[in-house]
Amino acid sequence: MLRKQYSFGRLGRRVGGIVGVALAAALVHWFQGGREQPAPATAPAGQPTPAVPPAAGAVPPGRYALTGEIVKVADGDTVTLRVNGRQHRIRLDSIDAPEDGHSPREPGQPYAEAARRHLEQLVGGKTLTAQCYEQDQFERDVCALMLPDGNSANRAQVAAGYAWAYTARRGDYLRDKAMRGLQDQARQARRGLWEHPRATEPWKWRYECWRNQRCQ
Repeated sequence: MLRKQYSFGRLGRRVGGIVGVALAAALVHWFQGGREQPAPATAPAGQPTPAVPPAAGAVPPGRYALTGEIVKVADGDTVTLRVNGRQHRIRLDSIDAPEDGHSPREPGQPYAEAARRHLEQLVGGKTLTAQCYEQDQFERDVCALMLPDGNSANRAQVAAGYAWAYTARRGDYLRDKAMRGLQDQARQARRGLWEHPRATEPWKWRYECWRNQRCQ
């Protein structure tokens, strides 16, 4: 009887020890990351697309530079830069963003406001340098608006799918040759305006819709 009691107690201690070890291991596993990990947080809606890949190369240098604060974003490719109290309208070079509507006969394109908001989030209120090439017929400075990472807001708009590489007139307006590759990547990933199956280039929209009233 005593022997049986002793055996049972030893067995109980063994079982208890095994259970204790298992419980301790489970707790360690729990606290050291054995739990199901939450999915990585995604960027909030409306955040700018990640930086342009380094493979894009250097932005073409300008003829002159303007440094100041972005005080207005008019649309997806036009901003106002205040330099020493003077305001300069900047037309982003090498890109063309969806057109805003101007009248019933000149309606806007899909994604026009989304393109404006994306650019505003990227540059609005910031002090930046514009590498400028010329002035256009509307007395706007045509420039690459430089970002701290060495790329341009122009490239960021195309990479995010909120502007086209400006390939009208056989590429006469396309100084930055990296734009074609960035556009191809955005199209393949169906970013921004490329979600739309019938995305129309703004220069074609201006001609077909505004001039000939053949809007789709």
